[in-house]
Amino acid sequence: MSFARPSASVSSMQVGLHALGIGDGARPEIVRAVAEAAEAHGFARLWSGEHVVLVDAPASRYPYSADGRIAVPVDADWLDPFLTLSFAAAVTTTIGLATGVLLLPEHNPVVVAKQAATLDVLSGGRLTLGIGVGWSAEEFAALGVPFAHRGRRTAEYVAAMRTLWANDVASFDGEFVRFDAIRVNPKPARGRRIPVVVGGNSDAALRRVATLGDGWYGFNLPAAAVAERVTALAAECARQGRSPAEPTVAVALSDGSPDLLSDLAEIGVTELVVVEAPPATPEAATRWVADLADRWITPGR
Repeated sequence: MSFARPSASVSSMQVGLHALGIGDGARPEIVRAVAEAAEAHGFARLWSGEHVVLVDAPASRYPYSADGRIAVPVDADWLDPFLTLSFAAAVTTTIGLATGVLLLPEHNPVVVAKQAATLDVLSGGRLTLGIGVGWSAEEFAALGVPFAHRGRRTAEYVAAMRTLWANDVASFDGEFVRFDAIRVNPKPARGRRIPVVVGGNSDAALRRVATLGDGWYGFNLPAAAVAERVTALAAECARQGRSPAEPTVAVALSDGSPDLLSDLAEIGVTELVVVEAPPATPEAATRWVADLADRWITPGR
C-alpha cells in the first residue's frame, strides 16, 4: 500500500525564510531590513528558532548535523523567537510568522498560550507555532526542567494550550499541568486556534506530527531523504486515521538547489524553508533577500 501524499505544483509551493534571531540576524536594523524585504519579495513566512541556553562543551548530541555539533557559535546573540517575530510583525503586514522551533517543554504552557495568542492578535493572525521537544540535556538542567519524558510533556502542553485558546473558562488535569476554571486572554485571531507545527526528523517526531500536529517542519534534511520522511509521515497519519494530506509539510534542506522544487512539490512538500544567515548591513541584507527570492521563488513562479 502506498502512503504518498498528493502532489502539488511548483507554483503552489510556498518558500519561507529562516534567517532571523542569531548573530547579525539578531540586530534590530537587520531584522527590520530582512522582514520588510522578505515580504516585498514574496516569501511566505519568516521563521525564528530558539535556544535559551548553549554550553561550551555539551555532552548532548545535536541531531541535525553529521558531527553532532550545532553550527551556531556558543557566544553568538540568540534572540527570543516571540520577541523577534513581534518586532518583525510590527514592520510588516502580510508575511507569515513562525517559531522554528520553540522548545515547548522548557516553558510554562499557560504562559506560552498567552504569548502566542498575543503575537497572533498583534500580527493579525499570522503566527504558526512551531514546536520541538529539545535535545540538550544541559539546557533543560539549567532551566530546572526534567529532560526525561519531554515528549509526553510536549503533547500534554499542546493539549493544554489548545484548551486555553478555545475556552473562555478553561480547566485541565494532566500529568504535568493542571489548572481549574481560569481565564487566559486574548484568544487567537483565527477561530481560537493557532496552527501547531512539530519540528524534528526522527520517527518519534513524525508520530507527534500525526497525533497532535497541524504540520511538520523537517530541518536540515538531505534532499535525498525528504521523500522517505514524507512517506513515513503519511504512514503515521494513516495509523492515526488522518488523511496524509492534512498536515502541512515544510522542509529546510542541508543541500540542494531550486532545480529540486518540482520534485519536492511532487512528493507533497508545501513549503521549502531557506535557512541562511543575513549580511551585516541593512542595505546588504535587503539586496541579499532579493537575490534569494530570485533564486528560490522566481523559478516556482
